[in-house]
Amino acid sequence: MHVPDGFFNAATSISAGVVAAAGVTVCLRGARRELDDRTAPMAGLVAAFIFAVQMLNFPVAAGTSGHLLGGALAAILVGPYTGVLCMAVVLLVQGVFFADGGLTALGVNITIMGIVTVVVGWGIFRAVAGLSRGRVTVAAFLAALVSVPASALAFTLLFWIGGTAPIEVGAVAAAMGGVHVLIGIGEAVITAVTVGAVLAVRPDLVYGARGLAKPLVLRDAEGATTTVGGQEQPAAAPGRLKPFLLGGVGLTLVLAGVVSFFASSSPDGLEAVAENKGFLGQASDHLVTWGLADYGEVGGIPVGVAGIIGVGLVLLIAGAVAYAARGRDAAKV
Repeated sequence: MHVPDGFFNAATSISAGVVAAAGVTVCLRGARRELDDRTAPMAGLVAAFIFAVQMLNFPVAAGTSGHLLGGALAAILVGPYTGVLCMAVVLLVQGVFFADGGLTALGVNITIMGIVTVVVGWGIFRAVAGLSRGRVTVAAFLAALVSVPASALAFTLLFWIGGTAPIEVGAVAAAMGGVHVLIGIGEAVITAVTVGAVLAVRPDLVYGARGLAKPLVLRDAEGATTTVGGQEQPAAAPGRLKPFLLGGVGLTLVLAGVVSFFASSSPDGLEAVAENKGFLGQASDHLVTWGLADYGEVGGIPVGVAGIIGVGLVLLIAGAVAYAARGRDAAKV
C-alpha cells in the first residue's frame, strides 16, 4: 500500500509529515521502556524481517496482489513504541533507496502504514488477549486482520481530504476496504505463524506475551507442585540471544534473496483500486532513482540481490535506532 508521489497535495503531505515526525518522536521516548541491551537487536531483526516479507507479494484476487504491512507484527514482537520505529525505518529505506513509496508521501506512508497499523493492531491484540485468557496467536491473527483495512480506510480518508483527484469516497472506501480485508487475511496468517514460531522457540522475546504466559508448574506422581527455591519456574527462561538472532537473520536473507523471485507481479491493492477508480494517473515519477529502484529493476540488479542489500540496510539502521533509544537502566528481560 505504498503511496507514491503525486497522490496528495502539498498541505496534506506536509501535515502527514508533521504527524509522522511527532509520532516517531513520541515513540523514541516511549521505546526506552521497551528496549534494553538484550532486546534492541531484536528490533533490528524484526524490521529487517518485515522488509523482506513485504517483498513477497501474494495473490488475493484476479490480477491483484497484497503484501504484509507488518505494524501489528512489530508491535506484538517488540512493543508498540518500538514497532512504530521499526516501521518508520522500513518505509524510509524503501522510499529512499528502492523508490517504493514517494518521498513527498513518506509522512503519509509512515502515518497510515506505521502508526495506524501499530495503534490499531496493538489495541486489538491487547483486548483479544485479555478476553481469550492469553491466547497470543489468536490475538495476533485478529490484530493483524483488522489493522490492514484500518490502514486502507485511513488512506481513503486522507485522499478524500487532500488527494489530487476527486473521488467518490464511499466507492473508494468500499473498494479499498474490500480488497484489503483479503490482504488482511494473508497478513493475519503470516503474523500468527511468525508470532507462534517465536513463542515456541523464545517466548521471552515476544513483548506482547509478557505477563500472559502461565508459569511452568512441575508436579510429582502424587500431584504435588515441585518448586525450586520456593518459587514456580517460568515456562521459558531467557537463553542465549545470539543463536536466535543468527537464525532469524538467515531466514530473513533467504526470504529476501531467494523467495522474492517467486513473488506475485500483479499490482497491489492500492494500485489496483487507483487504476480502477481512475486516479492512478495522479502518481508522479519518484524524485530520486537509484540502481536499487523497483528492487533492482532500474539498475538491472537481480531482485534477490537488491533484497539482501535492503535487509542489510534496514538491519543496521533499525538496530542502531533501537540501540540509541534503549533505556539505559531498563531491566533485563
